[in-house]
Amino acid sequence: MGGGVHTTKKHTGALVFASTHSGMEVNADKTKYVVTSRDQNAGRGHNTKTDNSPLERVEQFKHFGTTLTNQNSIQEEIKSRLKSGNACYHSVQNLLSSSLLSKTLKIKIYRTIILPVVLYGCETWSLTLREEHRLRLFENRMLRRIFGPKRDELIVEWRKLRNEELNALYCSPNIIRVIKLRMGWAGHVARIGKRCIQGFDGET
Repeated sequence: MGGGVHTTKKHTGALVFASTHSGMEVNADKTKYVVTSRDQNAGRGHNTKTDNSPLERVEQFKHFGTTLTNQNSIQEEIKSRLKSGNACYHSVQNLLSSSLLSKTLKIKIYRTIILPVVLYGCETWSLTLREEHRLRLFENRMLRRIFGPKRDELIVEWRKLRNEELNALYCSPNIIRVIKLRMGWAGHVARIGKRCIQGFDGET
């Protein structure tokens, strides 16, 4: 990882050197890199290599479970997270649709099993209104499946709960609020880390 072409090449060389001295080898066929920039032609004239083998440049790849893109966009990451959240929901669908479990217990299942999958790595997200809307749609869909329909006495029919009704029933912070709380926590931890490093340097 580096802020420029030359820094990245330097780090790649250091990686190859350290691997060789540890008795390991960097597999050029499995090693890929992505250039994050608004300029799509950034770094096109340079090749990153291990020894004489060039590394493949890709538009995006997974890094510790997070999707990194060349435009530093979170759209693909959120899309992937929502897909994983839906898969997680289907794995516990029988529990959430069971009449034997209370609504309170179903909410706990959602918050402890499904929500963490969707919000993995959300501390680094920079949400747009469009992404916030997608996330709220996902959560409201989950909540409607948990709380079920409501009987409307005026038309004498069952109907889906409206968003304001879901907000009244779901007493916990909504998914956007959770993300913003985590982002604030991450910033707080980062500031504490800087103060600790400064304090340590001052003592030495």
